[in-house]
Amino acid sequence: MTVTRFQDLPLADRDRHWDGDAADKHVRKWAGAEEEPGAKYRDAHVWYDGDNADNFESYKLPIADVVDGELKAVPRAVMAAAAVVQGARGGVDVPEEDIGRIKSHLAKYYAKMGETAPWER
Repeated sequence: MTVTRFQDLPLADRDRHWDGDAADKHVRKWAGAEEEPGAKYRDAHVWYDGDNADNFESYKLPIADVVDGELKAVPRAVMAAAAVVQGARGGVDVPEEDIGRIKSHLAKYYAKMGETAPWER
């Protein structure tokens, strides 16, 4: 189980719509990961199960989409991931010991957006 390394992705426009299913299709194509995930696909997520890294279902908390050919963090995706980490939509099924690192990862994107993460308010 692991939290992905912070990529410091550029931010998409703040008002960009977030559609996780569409973003996943874009990221798979961009990453050349139509058959199985790889490092580029991983960069679009905050967490993945390192023991099953070759399974798309092992990747959770997507925060990025491909915009004009470049992987970018989508502010609404960051906010959605933060909400899920705090229990929205039934929460996220990850080891409890990873939650702090997940929050730290997301908080860095909140800082890039000029905001404070909800758990730090």
